[in-house]
Amino acid sequence: MALHHHHEHGGTALTDAAQAALVNAGEQWTDMRADIFAVLATYEKPASAYDIADQVSQKRGKRVAPNSVYRILDLFVATNLARRVESANAYVANSHPGCLHDCIFLICDTCGTATHLDDDRLSGSVRAAAEGAGFAQVRPVIEVRGKCADCD
Repeated sequence: MALHHHHEHGGTALTDAAQAALVNAGEQWTDMRADIFAVLATYEKPASAYDIADQVSQKRGKRVAPNSVYRILDLFVATNLARRVESANAYVANSHPGCLHDCIFLICDTCGTATHLDDDRLSGSVRAAAEGAGFAQVRPVIEVRGKCADCD
């Protein structure tokens, strides 16, 4: 397996890395974006925009619309601060926002945990096949569903 190695961030270092990545992408790190990222980073499992909106609403003391959260999460995905688990319509914080690569998720059907893997060889083969079929700007997202070791 051709694994992709990088530095995993957590806590304040993760927030700092996310802020730097967003600013380097030409975007602003607003209070709302900071609040949404902070809440997203607390989840151990993929979180929906509705879950995040509820948490940010509680934190801010006023309602935050899920549509606003979706827009910011889409920006986070586009700038590599978060990843979208397509089959669950949910998001996870990227623990290494400065490192761009494809997504491979192992998703537990029992507990909902999504484990992210980096395998450049596997995602590279998918990318090459898509490009061979005429697709441009391919960004594979591969999801494998099953049971994690804790639930087996």
